[in-house]
Amino acid sequence: MIELNQDLLNNVKSISEEAGQAILDIYHQDAFKIESKIDQSPLTEADLVSHSIINQGLNKLKTEIPILSEEGDIFDTDISTYWCIDPLDGTKEFIKKNGEFTVNIALIEQYQPVLGVIHIPVMNETFVAIKGEGAKKIKDNQITQLSKQNNNNRQPPIFTVSRSHLNHQTQDFIKQHLAKTIAAGSSLKLTMLAEGIADCYPRFGPTALWDIAAGHAILRETGGEIRNLDQQPLVYNINNILNPSFIAVSDRNRQFIVEEIHGT
Repeated sequence: MIELNQDLLNNVKSISEEAGQAILDIYHQDAFKIESKIDQSPLTEADLVSHSIINQGLNKLKTEIPILSEEGDIFDTDISTYWCIDPLDGTKEFIKKNGEFTVNIALIEQYQPVLGVIHIPVMNETFVAIKGEGAKKIKDNQITQLSKQNNNNRQPPIFTVSRSHLNHQTQDFIKQHLAKTIAAGSSLKLTMLAEGIADCYPRFGPTALWDIAAGHAILRETGGEIRNLDQQPLVYNINNILNPSFIAVSDRNRQFIVEEIHGT
């Protein structure tokens, strides 16, 4: 196993920020090339440039740890320890030019996220966490230690929801809990939970491991958790790239009832 320490976290942070700058360079162009992947999701040159920078950066660390990337190859063997990256999370938001996209890098050990970095290029913000050492937010070189979200019983609760994937199940869940909502793209929803801006992020529909692994590592260090509808923490098994529906909460002790929509 790789040693989890501040040097490693700083290196990964720097890699994410280098990728973020390359993304911004393309973002600010008048036009950029957009393609469609097999699943019809969009792919831009920014996705590919970021993927290349992150892969090169992680390989230079000489950790000998495999890299699972949204824009890379899928492994055909079972691996419990690996880098899990989304070079550009929120490609649709990138194309819309609303700024709600991120760079996500996580380290998975024994199928669980133990290090997470989320960089928000437009805001020049980076969220970082190592298992057992808390989480931080860095903006313009100013470091803020994120507080534990405990005994959070805000009423009405605030849910953060996907800007591009708000389905009927989510709308019913919001109504069930009389919740206020904040719409956001990419892993920004998980950073909102980590900061205590929102209480819950319900997701009834497919996401991939790289969409939430970094945010999950950060959220755990701020008192939160991500569980499937059977109340079990997610498992990052590369044989199952797609996650089940889940409920992410800022305070792991707070539960939101899901029985009425379970299985629909």
